[in-house]
Amino acid sequence: MSMREALERAMGREADDETMNRLKAGGVAMVSEDTMSKAIHDVYCGIMADHTHPNDKDREQARAMIAALQQQTA
Repeated sequence: MSMREALERAMGREADDETMNRLKAGGVAMVSEDTMSKAIHDVYCGIMADHTHPNDKDREQARAMIAALQQQTA
């Protein structure tokens, strides 16, 4: 299930592009392990990385970051 689908389900309605843009403008980021690991790879590994795609360490960091964010917003 995509993040958008999860949001639509949680809201009980279909999220239109305007709603998604307002959430994004308000600082809301919707992430999954895949998108978070790609972001971690881009930020922390950067262009000098010895690998071109997120690796197991990036995914582990993504899971930890998502768990920490969920705990803070609980």
